Parts: sequence; structure tokens; C-alpha cells
Amino acid sequence: MNQALSLSKVFISFCLLFTTLFSHAQKQGNIVEYFGKEKIEAINEGSVMHLFKNGLILKIPRFGFSSETVPHDPLVAMMLVIDELDFIPGEQVLLDGETFTWEKISVGEKNDFNDPGLRAGYLYLEYDSPKAQTVLFEASGHTMCLINGMPHEGDHYDYGWQLIPVRLKKGKNKFLLTGGRFPRMRARLLSASSPVQFTLRDMTLPDLLVEKNAPLWGAVRVMNLTQKTFTGGSISCQIGNQKETTEIPAISALNIRKMPFLIPNPENLSHDAPVDAVLQLKDQKGKVLASDTIQLYAKSFHKHHKQTFISDIDGSVQYYSIAPSSNPDLDKPALFLSVHGASVEAVNQANAYKQKDWGHLVAPTNRRPFGFAWEDWGRLDALEVLDHSEKLLATDPQHTYLTGHSMGGHGTWYLGATYPDRFAAIAPCAGYPDLLGYRDSFVKRMKDRPESDFAHFGMTKTEFMERTKPKTFENENTLMMDSIIRRAGNPSRTLKLKRNYLHYGIFVLHGEIDNVVPTFIAREMREILGKYHNDFTYYEYPEGTHWYGDHSVDWPPIFDFFKARSIKATDEIKKIEFYTGSPGVSSGSHFIDILQQEVPFAISSFNFKRTEEAINIASKNAQTLVIDLQKMKPETDVLFIDDQKMFMPTGETIMYLKKEGADWKSITKPSKKEKGPHRNGGFKDAFRHNVVFVYATQGSKDENEWYYNRAKFDAEKFWYRANGNIELIPDTAFDPKDYPDRNIILYGNKQNNGAWNLLLETCPIQVSNNQININGKLLDGDQWGSYFTYPRQDSDFASVGVITATGVKGMKAAYANDYLVNGTRFPDVMIFDDGMMREGLSGIKCSGFFGNDWSVEKGDFVWR
Repeated sequence: MNQALSLSKVFISFCLLFTTLFSHAQKQGNIVEYFGKEKIEAINEGSVMHLFKNGLILKIPRFGFSSETVPHDPLVAMMLVIDELDFIPGEQVLLDGETFTWEKISVGEKNDFNDPGLRAGYLYLEYDSPKAQTVLFEASGHTMCLINGMPHEGDHYDYGWQLIPVRLKKGKNKFLLTGGRFPRMRARLLSASSPVQFTLRDMTLPDLLVEKNAPLWGAVRVMNLTQKTFTGGSISCQIGNQKETTEIPAISALNIRKMPFLIPNPENLSHDAPVDAVLQLKDQKGKVLASDTIQLYAKSFHKHHKQTFISDIDGSVQYYSIAPSSNPDLDKPALFLSVHGASVEAVNQANAYKQKDWGHLVAPTNRRPFGFAWEDWGRLDALEVLDHSEKLLATDPQHTYLTGHSMGGHGTWYLGATYPDRFAAIAPCAGYPDLLGYRDSFVKRMKDRPESDFAHFGMTKTEFMERTKPKTFENENTLMMDSIIRRAGNPSRTLKLKRNYLHYGIFVLHGEIDNVVPTFIAREMREILGKYHNDFTYYEYPEGTHWYGDHSVDWPPIFDFFKARSIKATDEIKKIEFYTGSPGVSSGSHFIDILQQEVPFAISSFNFKRTEEAINIASKNAQTLVIDLQKMKPETDVLFIDDQKMFMPTGETIMYLKKEGADWKSITKPSKKEKGPHRNGGFKDAFRHNVVFVYATQGSKDENEWYYNRAKFDAEKFWYRANGNIELIPDTAFDPKDYPDRNIILYGNKQNNGAWNLLLETCPIQVSNNQININGKLLDGDQWGSYFTYPRQDSDFASVGVITATGVKGMKAAYANDYLVNGTRFPDVMIFDDGMMREGLSGIKCSGFFGNDWSVEKGDFVWR
């Protein structure tokens, strides 16, 4: 996993590198913070029982991105497979054909390990416990860790947030930490003051609103350090004499969840004043287990403030920030969706804007300051916030606009291309259109850098250029395997969707001497747009760097540009060009949608033209279409689709069309059991719809321990990366009727997870001990693992995501969870052996997509 970090780290690495190399970035204003939040140092959950002062470091010369399709980490693989593996100073390790040596390392004055090799290397620690005991492992600066062979999420951004409840064994306990964003790591063991308690690290809180009195949502993390599930608890929040009490769901053993709770919003609050609130955690008998005082702020609804809401993705509390219109009496105000850059809090994004007299500015979080570069769950967050704020602020959907800075400039290009009919105009500021293109531009720039700049990576310039050469494949089959996995990333390939920009006007703003997102990237986009687009403005701010003050985003000509543009009424639209990589991500525009593709996750499109005589649609890679005739309001019943003449039904509001061979036919509404925008696959799509993790308990002791910890690892990662709140339940407690229309992630196989037959009895992929059966094709042995997604048969839209294996080797092979970071690609199905974690792509046995009927026979698969 550490060998090929996600593309979300590309931008972060570049910001860090170019700030270091060129010292050009001006951190003025209140928005750009290249080095993250202020780190949490205080300990309020207990006391330090052990500070790790000595360890071993393995320095690996590499950088925070890779062009590999399938990540791998041979050192983590060794630690997972060989329980008795220890490391000593001077010991050599062979990784990817190169030999590296473990060296001693000790902490400095600040009690952290500090060495440039920690950015991409490993830190190995040991602790000899006098007894079996439960502790909190607090570490920072690492991407992930193995604790006695079990994987856990790290604290890559060095916030000081991460606490891991761990049951130490008597004797030697081993910790392997993988490299993070900085050249420093800290690790210590804490003795908790209480077995069930709050931690106030990483709270999500709203602003209290002077003009309102409805309760508001907040979220606080609750730690369960016991070896039993904590149930029946509640959180009360009291401000003055007003109290709200919220029952909280179960917290599984040795786990931490970020729990939603209601906050009273009293009347007669003072503007901009701090307000103390008392939180109490109680058990099912009403006994107080923890009590803390937190501080909130009272704001006017008509001034900059934060709103919170419950996300449909996972039931977590998320926030967004608003710069409301300076005119509170507006009828149908405009909405400006502003997406932030890497490390920027949404509240700072909104604060960079002065209030506008004709609309409200709304800044979503991307789920975190770094988040998902506005892809994957960052994309879903932007959509949730857009929908929530439109209702809250009663805005005019014909006057919705999109802008953003830096990573948010990428988000503007990407979201604008993905949902082109939602916006009347877009304005990317200091942005790059495509993450892969941004990475490639970095490699091109490094060709001209002096030798001294490459010491940052721990390698020479020659070694750097060799390592970044395009990958070649030993045979056509490997190339095909690589290609079908990469195809799953097409929804994020912004420039493949570039003609969607014809929907609206574009204002491109960029600093003249920006070296973080180099100005030539904006100039390339100017050249691209100039070849086909007739409504865009391009402006380079003279002597502007990456950030040159609040006018880097709050640039008056942008809002003048916006004000002159609106989304047309649907019956006035004469032409539409629309492109998508997956109907499950984005299916259509205005009144035409692509429901199904011929080739899954290849680019699909339609070109619509309206005349008085006929409606013309030219399609590519579209299997099924739907036309909303009521919205389109055609003036004729004649339809030409791919030059085939048809007649639209009179008196009908909806028309469904399906391509059979070379001919299009009018059909009835497709079954929800088939693929469509509601459920189109790609494994990552399973992690939404208030997702629940169901882990195996009916296997061996080792299997049960692994699958529970494996589920917990995913929950930890989704909390850290996505501000998430995931419910973990054992298979024995799962009843589909108790979790209707919710996505399920199932950990285990048919024999050790009792929920398998409840959810996957009809699935063409069946996994049991020592065998995978893929529609009659058998793979025998205990080395096989798989990720796949399949519909819940009792729901019209919910899915099951499966993390499964045929035995211990396969379980360990499926340890990595890069599917929870952006820039990674996962088709419907991946089947692999234990070689994947050591070697990457060569360990993949099969990958591909189910057919539109969710069958293997009509699917698209590559076998090795």
C-alpha cells in the first residue's frame, strides 16, 4: 500500500516540494495553510505510560505518488505473513529487487523521530509489556501501521488526532509505521483514565444561530476500550437550562466512533459570543461515564457561519460554511458553490469572500481539508451540500455557480465537467483539470531541475527519471489487465469529459508566476478551450503566485461574469453534448440520461440537437437511454437516434430506448434490478447509502480476529479520511430487515460470515474456504482474495461490497484498503492471490465488470 500512495497525495507532495525548493508560496490571507492544522499536543484521555524513544528506520528512496495501477508493499507483506519476524540494526531487507538496511533512530528534543527517510520509509518499534493490558496507541506522522500483525489507519497529516485502542499481549509487541507526509513521527502508549469516555480531538460543531432556536447537530468521538460492545449509551448536551439528549448506536469492542448528538440552540444569544456547553456520556442505566465542557460560538444567520447536517453516505455529521447574501430579503437568490484547496478548512474558504448582494456563497468540506480532491466521497459531499443549501437558502437553481481554488480549482474543473447541467458558469482559480495530468506535469518539470533538488527524494536525478518512466508490460495479457483496472478511473478523467464545458461560460483565473499549480497548466486549458468553446474568459493576475490574498478567489470580475449568465429553461435548450465515464457517477443532462453502457466505464456520450422538424440524438457507447419528454417539450414527434428514425409517443412523459444490435427500440422502464444510475458498480460505490460493516464471527479464532480488525481498519480510515461514522456489527447480529436500503460491506466468506447467504445467495461469485467459484470457474487454494460489489436483492438501490478470502493467505493479501482514497481504480470485481501485496499487478488473477444484468456471462472481464 505504501509503495504506491494515492493520487490525493500528489497535490500535497507537490505543494510541500515546491514550497521547499522554490520558497515562492506566500501564505498570506486566512486560507492557504500548506502544512496542515495546528497539531494536538495535549492529552486529556489519560496519561503517558510509555514514550517510544528508540527504534529502527528503513529508508526507501521514493516519492508520494506512483503510476502503478495496483499498489503493493513487500515489507508489510512480510510482516503480515511471518508472525515471528523481528528486525535488528544492520539487517538487510530485499524489496522490489533492491537491498535496504535497518538503521537505529532515536527521538529528538521534541520526543519525535525525525529523519527525511520517514517520508517514504518505515519506522519499527517494540514494546515489552509486563502483562496483557489494554492501552491507547497514539502516533502521528505515519500513513498506516501494523500492531502485532493487525493493520490500522495512521495520522498522515500529523494532526495528532489518532488514538487506537490496543490489547497488548504479555511480552514483545511489534509496531511497524509506514511513511507519511512529513519527515517526522511520534509514538506513545497511553493509559486511559476511563474504559468508556469522550475524546475531544476532532469534533464537528455548528455555529449557534442568534435568529434560530431549532437544535443543531454536532459530533464527538466516543472511545470503547473494553472487550465488549458498548450499547444503550446516550449523550446529553446542556447550554444554560436547555438540554438535548441523543441515544447513540453501539460501539464495538476496542473501537472509537464519532457520534452525532443534538445541541440546543437557546434564544437571546449574543452575536459572535462564545457559549459553553456541557457534554455528558451516560450508560444504559443513566450512569455518567464522562463529562466535558466544550465551546461553541453564536453567529447571525445573516453573517458568515457554519451549518451541520447528517450525511446520507454514512450517517455522520458534516458541516459547510456560508457567506450569506448581504441582502436578507432576496427572492430566489443565486448560489455560489466554492470548493477549497488542499489543507484549507471550509470555514476559511467562505471567510475569504465578502458577502454578495445577489446570492449566497456556500463552501463544502470535501469531507476533510485534504479529503478526496473533490472526487469520490468529496464529490458526494459537494452534491449533498449543494442539495442541502439549496433547500435551506431557497436559492434559484437557474442561478447556481461553481468556483474554487487550487485543489478546489481542480474540483471546479472536475465537478463542472461531471455535473454540467447544475451550473450556469464555473470559475476555476489556480486549478488543474486532471490529477494524472498534474502528476505528469510535475515529472516534466523535474527534468529541468538541478541535481541538488533530487536529494529531497533520497535519489539522484538519473534514478528519479528512471523510476518515473512510463511502465511497460511483459505481455499483452498484463497490459489488458492494467487497462481494465484503469478504465474504472474514467469518471475522474476530466479532460475526457471536456466537451461538457459547452454547457456554460468559464472564467479561468491564475497567478502569472504560480509554481505550485504552474501557470502553463492554465495556459494549456486556454488553448484547449480556444479550439471549441466560445464563452470563456482567461485572466492571469500580474505577478500573482499561488495565493496572493483573498482576491485569489474573491475576484469581482468573476462575479460579474456569473451575473450575466443563467441556466436556460429546458424547452429553450437547442443543443446538448454530454459525456460520462459511468452513469452511476453522472448519467445525463437536463432531460436525457444514459442509463446503461455497452462497454462498462468506457466513455459514453450523446449529442442532442433540436429543430422544428425533428429531435436528433447521436450516441456512443450507450445501451439504454431515457428522455424526459415533459421537460424537453418537443415541437415534433420525429426522433432520429444514430440516424434511425423513430416516433416519440404522444401523451407520454417519459420515453425509454434500448439498443439491440445496431437498432434502437422503445421499451418499458428497465428493472431496478439491472444496472443504472441508481446502482452501477465499481467497488468503491458500495461505501455509501448509510453503509454498515458486517464482519465474520463463525470462522477460526484467527479468521474472526482478522476480519473484525480488518473491518475496524476500514472504519478508522473512513473516519480519518472522510470524517466518517461507520457502524460495525457481527454477522450474528445482522438481520436485513433491520437495515433496509443500506449498503453493506461484508467481511469474510460463505463459511465464516453468517450474513453471506442472506445477502449473496444468488451472486455468481461464491467464496468459501479453499475455493472461489466464479460462475462455475473454480480457483482452489487458501491464497485467493477478492473485492467485489453486487446488488442487495431486497433493495432497488443498495449494494453489498465484499472483502473476502479463501483462507489465511488470501485474508492477508486483502489487507490493503486503497479503495478508500481518491485516485485509485476498482472495477466491480478484483480477484487476486497473495502475490498482489508483494508485487502488485502481477498478483491479479481476474478483474472486470458485471453485465448490465449483473451477470458474469454478459460482463467484461480479463483473466490472467
